[in-house]
Amino acid sequence: MRDCRVLCFFIALVLVFVHGVNGEDPYRFFTWKVTYGDIYPLGVKQQGILINGQFPGPQIDAVTNENLVINVFNYLREPFLISWNGIQQRRNSWQDGMYGTNCPIRQGKNFTYFIQVKDQIGSYFYFPSFGFQKAAGGFGGIRIWSRPKIPVPFPSPAGDFTILAGDWYKTNQYILRRLLDSGRNLPFPDGLLINGRGWNGYTFTVDQGKTYRLRISNVGLTTSINFRIQGHKMKLIEVEGSHTLQNTYTSLDIHLGQTYSVLVTADQPAQDYYIAVSTRFTARVLTTTAILHYSNSHNGVSGPIPVGPTTQIASSLSQARSIRWNLTASGPRPNPQGSYHYGMIKTSRTIMLANSAPYINGKQRYAVNSVSYIPADTPLKLADYFNIQGVFSVGSIPSNPTGGNGGYLQTSVMGANFRDYIEIVFQNWEDTVQSWHIDGHSFFVMGMDGGQWTPASRAVYNLRDTVARCTTQVYPRSWTAIYMALDNVGMWNIRSENWARQYLGQQFYLRVYSPANSWRDEYPIPKNAILCGRARGRHTRPFKK
Repeated sequence: MRDCRVLCFFIALVLVFVHGVNGEDPYRFFTWKVTYGDIYPLGVKQQGILINGQFPGPQIDAVTNENLVINVFNYLREPFLISWNGIQQRRNSWQDGMYGTNCPIRQGKNFTYFIQVKDQIGSYFYFPSFGFQKAAGGFGGIRIWSRPKIPVPFPSPAGDFTILAGDWYKTNQYILRRLLDSGRNLPFPDGLLINGRGWNGYTFTVDQGKTYRLRISNVGLTTSINFRIQGHKMKLIEVEGSHTLQNTYTSLDIHLGQTYSVLVTADQPAQDYYIAVSTRFTARVLTTTAILHYSNSHNGVSGPIPVGPTTQIASSLSQARSIRWNLTASGPRPNPQGSYHYGMIKTSRTIMLANSAPYINGKQRYAVNSVSYIPADTPLKLADYFNIQGVFSVGSIPSNPTGGNGGYLQTSVMGANFRDYIEIVFQNWEDTVQSWHIDGHSFFVMGMDGGQWTPASRAVYNLRDTVARCTTQVYPRSWTAIYMALDNVGMWNIRSENWARQYLGQQFYLRVYSPANSWRDEYPIPKNAILCGRARGRHTRPFKK
């Protein structure tokens, strides 16, 4: 262990010298051992993926601009990758942790991630991104705290809880993956978990009269969830790095890959209360519970479990539109979030992305603009860096839907220019809720509504105080439009957060390109980069400073 710390410290010093990372920003060092282990989340023994023996994995705590050095040892019998949901990796898609950017960590080997949480605050999570490993665990929470000198728009809470909730299967990841590979859909989930446990399996202890912060992430595979607490209201304060107007809710819809941060005051009589999570927009509703325990309580939970919303779309759409940016609050820097007038910037390009579920070669696939993504034999970022021909071609996915119900297989990459400001419209003609995530960027959710998007739809955009985030939902037979500044050079994954759809092709990569080939725009390839596929045995070349 001492040798590992010495090595990590030496690598960090090299990183400071090579990458020019601000020496005033502290470093945090982590050593993670990834293993298999027996878990019983729904009362049935399963083989789970543990990090340092934990399921879920260890919490990451950091302060804005700090540097994280995470040395990951893979003791599984298969390759392994970790992705950082919502961490923007400024100038550094080399650390993104998706197969399009990184080679997986081979069994018995290790890899050290270097991540600076540059100009970020808020609540996020990490998860295993390779294959279907997300179905076996390996996920955990990330909290990025504001620097002490930058005020936050709420008093310091008495405590801070991470809640990782989502659907779960008793079937192991390999069988689920074989189902998908054979062209079949996944079955309905077996249950829901809260922090890796089933019904009443987890307790949060609070003191009466005090206020607590809850960071709630949907880390599931296939379903949106609704979150609520018996007898208590929730004040929304942050969504994926943005301070929000502090609206009060009795329940929150949280879609796949999304994270919400709320304040809850223990202002009820001293007893225990249900924390309830249920599936949303599903014909059969799954529910699970945890316990909110008052420290001076002598009574267990009682009464009915709080019921979630009964309307399918209308109330959820209304709630989504009510989530607004707090224009007077500071973000990671000491200036108001609203000082960036996103609605006054002219967009240079409109991209429309339509999801579909075609059968290709007799098997169920999922697609974006009729293209169903297939992984290449070499990570795209490496192929781009080494100019390896035949791995992918920029423009292999159209920027507008092609029409029709068919589809084709392709390693799809869309090109875009550094510093462009673009509009993306997600058009959903299916009967299921979609959840979309964009790596490396935050975007402004301009509007969402039913039916077909047209240029006239811009009349209902929120040009003043819409929230900035990294994951957005698209309701059935509806559209969602976003504005996004392409301020981060690299090869970035755009994907469905429904992991079965992602696995079967509902994803592609956005190549944000700068011709400068400069460290000012993008860090050089790390010296410890794993080289695989057709990049194996290559040597790095220097960037211009």
